[in-house]
Amino acid sequence: MEADAIAAAVRTALADAATREVKMFGGIGFMLNGNMLVAASRRGLLVRVGKDAQAAALARPGARVMEMRGRAMQGYVFVDPSALTKASIASWLRLARAFVETLPPKSKAGEKGKNT
Repeated sequence: MEADAIAAAVRTALADAATREVKMFGGIGFMLNGNMLVAASRRGLLVRVGKDAQAAALARPGARVMEMRGRAMQGYVFVDPSALTKASIASWLRLARAFVETLPPKSKAGEKGKNT
């Protein structure tokens, strides 16, 4: 799946949520209550699942540990674009929302991006 198709599938799956889009990680980050939910790019989908759900998420098709500068990012997984479909993206978003909705909202001061 290509980056534009990934982002479009994320937008469709999040149609019921008040999200913001922010340019990040070479793609588009989708924020819920000021917290990053997912980021879509040509490299795939970065999903915020939380530390408790990370092991189960990594067992799903196409998922791998998210690394930044050689360090594993706890609570995040990266899903290869070849493993993404509209249905799998919706499933990943349900998992991400289950975690992110437990986080306190971040203040709007200093936030940048486009409201959607």
